[in-house]
Amino acid sequence: MEVIVAKTAGFCFGVKRAVDKVYEQAKKGGAPIYTYGPIIHNEEVVKDLQEKGVRVIENRHELEELSEGTVIIRSHGVGRDIYRLIEERGLKLVDATCPFVLKIHRIVERESVNGKRIVIIGNDSHPEVEGIKGWCRDGATVIETEEKAREFTAEPGEKLCIVSQTTFNNNKFKNLVEIICKKGYDSDVMNTICSATDERQQEAARIAKQADAMIVIGGRHSSNTQKLFEICKKECENTYYIQTLVDLEPNTLPPVDCVGITAGASTPNHIIKEVQIYVRNEF
Repeated sequence: MEVIVAKTAGFCFGVKRAVDKVYEQAKKGGAPIYTYGPIIHNEEVVKDLQEKGVRVIENRHELEELSEGTVIIRSHGVGRDIYRLIEERGLKLVDATCPFVLKIHRIVERESVNGKRIVIIGNDSHPEVEGIKGWCRDGATVIETEEKAREFTAEPGEKLCIVSQTTFNNNKFKNLVEIICKKGYDSDVMNTICSATDERQQEAARIAKQADAMIVIGGRHSSNTQKLFEICKKECENTYYIQTLVDLEPNTLPPVDCVGITAGASTPNHIIKEVQIYVRNEF
């Protein structure tokens, strides 16, 4: 049986950078170390860091109760108010926000100050989108579905700045933007989906088209992994979403000639390798 592993599978630049920063701080020891939210959407990595003494702060209220220690901003980024609170509490800040996300923060801050209405194409409840909204002067409109795009209206003479969550489906982004722009609004569209995400999605689709079965590895709460699953499922009916090797039962895959494997940006390489070896040996 042929096994094709996506070259783009696993940690992207931003995630690796963030995880490395946390491990560096954990190695130093000393004052308490916290991450504002799980550093990445991968339970295995978060558990390993917890064993090394790194605690996860889930919300602003928990942050307000801290009086010492280091707070690490994860790759998803946060709003301006969280930076201010960390400073007010006298805590040490380590900013591991992905540079691609920081770029969006600068864009929406600048354009909202210039009077434009910010429209974010993405998932409203995703931490990255919540952080982006935190840099908009007058809030933002978040659109994830065709229905929301069709319902969207702007005031006469209102100028729009449209950006995207970095891990959004590129084809879906273009479709939603087209629906909005057909309304004739004065829109400045910036495709802020990161290049790594776009490359990962395109490669996953190519592999899924030629594979008889497709395995997508990643955390259940990982937005970019969910998008990969949707893309692969569209091209290959036998597509399976797993977090670790434990989720891949011996009888899960049907008898096939070719299996494709890809993984989200928060999936460690050793998990991808374990799945690859298992598939080669067991099927």
